[in-house]
Amino acid sequence: MKLHIYLLQVAIAALMIIVFPIYFANSAGLPPVVTIDIQKFKFIPQEVTVKAGTKIIWVNKEKRQYHSVWFEQLGEPEPEYFFPDETYERNFDTPGTFPYRCGPHPKMTGVVHVK
Repeated sequence: MKLHIYLLQVAIAALMIIVFPIYFANSAGLPPVVTIDIQKFKFIPQEVTVKAGTKIIWVNKEKRQYHSVWFEQLGEPEPEYFFPDETYERNFDTPGTFPYRCGPHPKMTGVVHVK
């Protein structure tokens, strides 16, 4: 019986830590956030469509490989590499189509469409 109560308490605590901050952040008027995973030398999803004002966070879920998220066609310098369990983030405030690639792995490509 004590184990069931303990597991229920753990589940409630997990909800409070994970779900509530997301709910209250979105209801507080903060910009929406979209996550793109990097796994097996791919951006997942490879193509996203978001509203202006959205923040995108790329999460490196590789076991050993570093990557970058480079908007080369915008004339920007390549950002620093980020390693497993690290992230890169960018806000998209202007409508348009924004192709990007991984600097060290040019065949890894993605596109952000901002409406």
